[in-house]
Amino acid sequence: MPKIDVSNAPQRKGSGYPAPFHEPCAERVRTRLGDAGGLTQFGVNLLHLPPGAWSSQRHWHSAEDEFVYVVSGEVTLVTDNGDEVLRAGDCAAFPKGEANGHHLINKSDAVAVCLEVGMRSEEDFCRYSDIDMQIDSKDGHYRHRDGTPYPERQG
Repeated sequence: MPKIDVSNAPQRKGSGYPAPFHEPCAERVRTRLGDAGGLTQFGVNLLHLPPGAWSSQRHWHSAEDEFVYVVSGEVTLVTDNGDEVLRAGDCAAFPKGEANGHHLINKSDAVAVCLEVGMRSEEDFCRYSDIDMQIDSKDGHYRHRDGTPYPERQG
């Protein structure tokens, strides 16, 4: 496999969450290393998380394992068990089907960089622990817990 040119890998700033849930993640940047390498079974992202930014809304997956490794900086991992600081060299794993919502928040004064690895399942259901939101990989639309779809976010 040829070397991946990280500088030309696709990037995404912000999130596709409906308003107002996108706001805490607006400044996060994910460089899609797995996509750049043609991977289809799992995703690999280099996450740049500026001070104050969140990696995501707190969530868990029914059919996708997730893993995060802190490359540099410091983040706070938030789960049902409380807050835990992760620093460069620390890592965390989130097995599929465990209903313990998680996300990272950068509470420091410097950009944090994390490597994220996660499965890509066509049968996954993602629930957001702290808000009335869920998403099913079968249709890819954010919905309220009662199934009512969120309107598409403008802008």
